Amino acid sequence: MTEQSAGEIHGTLRASDADRDAVSDRLRVAAGEGRITLDELEDRLEGVYAAKTYAELDTLVMDLPQGRLVLPDGQALVLETRSGKITQVGRWVVPERITASVTMGSITIDFTEAVCRHREVHLDATCGSGRIIVIVPRDWIAVVDGLVTGMGHVINKAPGSADMNVTTTLRLSGKLGMGRIKIRYPSR
Repeated sequence: MTEQSAGEIHGTLRASDADRDAVSDRLRVAAGEGRITLDELEDRLEGVYAAKTYAELDTLVMDLPQGRLVLPDGQALVLETRSGKITQVGRWVVPERITASVTMGSITIDFTEAVCRHREVHLDATCGSGRIIVIVPRDWIAVVDGLVTGMGHVINKAPGSADMNVTTTLRLSGKLGMGRIKIRYPSR
């Protein structure tokens, strides 16, 4: 029996739908930046959806910069859906401002694997009768500040405590109709 390195073992593991979605997003960003042509994008996307392992996915992005690039200074990340579902998850770079707008669908923003270089992140949320779920790392706190509510409700399970070493404060503002916004720490 031969010993395998951690990298070799990782490469043989099965990729999930979320892994394939993350790689396809990375490829679309690369095409938008002019790093690959539209023909290359099409070919690589076919490879993404046929990939079964991490190694197969890795070969499709090995010539691209690692991770998602930072949005230009001052540019907000905009997540918007009427009745669909948006999930921002995995390794991504957090801008200083995020706008999330949902009518009847759902938006999930998971910061647990994200790279954040800001002491404060501002989330401007508009939620009709849908829901917004925000998952923050355990060294973050969330502050609901300037949120106008109708019949909906906000649940903040990440208010922090006095003994915490806080790296980032998420400030939530916006408008809530009949929907629900929940901020929480990741499940253990």
